[in-house]
Amino acid sequence: MRTKTIILTVLLLLGLSFNASAKGVKESKKEKVTFLVSMTCENCQKRIENHLSFEKGVTALDVNLPQKTITIEYRKDKTTPDRLKAAIRKLGYTVTPLPDRQHSKKESTKLKTYPSLMCD
Repeated sequence: MRTKTIILTVLLLLGLSFNASAKGVKESKKEKVTFLVSMTCENCQKRIENHLSFEKGVTALDVNLPQKTITIEYRKDKTTPDRLKAAIRKLGYTVTPLPDRQHSKKESTKLKTYPSLMCD
């Protein structure tokens, strides 16, 4: 009985350590890109949010209407900035990539996370 308990404990610990290391690999595959978009109203914002949240590889999204920007967190093994740009253009908007900038903690907390989209 004691042997079974030890074996189960070891297997549980191995499983937890593997899960933690795999999560770190997934985090390193993520990147952010920001676009300047020709949206003008709240309907534009909702339309973009609804369509881009279902693009392959998108894990988080922030559509900022006053600044007319879209910040997208995506998995670089699933999509590219060019594909995301094409998806926005397909909706009928003009898109200009903004230069990379450091994202503050405050800005990253504004991103809407879509856990169902983060599967392999």
